[in-house]
Amino acid sequence: MNIILLGAPGAGKGTQAEIICDKLQIPTVSTGNIIREALKSGTDMGKKAKSFVDKGKLVPDEVVIGIVKERIKKDDCKAGFILDGFPRTISQAEALDDMGVSIDRVVDIEVDDQEILKRMSGRRVCEKCGASYNINSKKPKVEGVCDRCAGTLVQRMDDSLDTVKERLSVYHEQTKPLKGYYEAQGKLVTVDGQQELSKITDDIIREIEA
Repeated sequence: MNIILLGAPGAGKGTQAEIICDKLQIPTVSTGNIIREALKSGTDMGKKAKSFVDKGKLVPDEVVIGIVKERIKKDDCKAGFILDGFPRTISQAEALDDMGVSIDRVVDIEVDDQEILKRMSGRRVCEKCGASYNINSKKPKVEGVCDRCAGTLVQRMDDSLDTVKERLSVYHEQTKPLKGYYEAQGKLVTVDGQQELSKITDDIIREIEA
């Protein structure tokens, strides 16, 4: 089964992708990871991506699409895959269709913007060991101090309130329209992303297997 996970940044797509990957025994294809793999392995598309990365530029759609195409042709994707972080725009979704890739289910994990802002702006990371915390839901025993190594907890620039607001704005403008695109194809299912983690997973599995 070929699945796309949709949702705003901070909606928990990465966590759910890992869980579903284990349950269904199919790989997660994350654009960030496969671009790094392509850069490392030196494929033709990887070399093209490198020319942009080295200049500090965004990797253009045609290169990202080419890298995705290379990845899903591998043997481990024969039984299906989970796309996380792709497509991000209607044009990328259309390119996926043009590649002849059949998508069975598109799962939209719905989380309210205010909850997203709370989750992401509350995240803290240990600058020493990388352990993650949240001042709202996963507090350290001592404020600002890592439980694991006593390192200092910091807020990443990506998690600052202004940055999160900007990322949400981009999501609503560019990615959210994908819901309508896939709904028109009869492939979209929506899951409440503000429930307990296990309940979200159960709902996703039920929708996928329906």
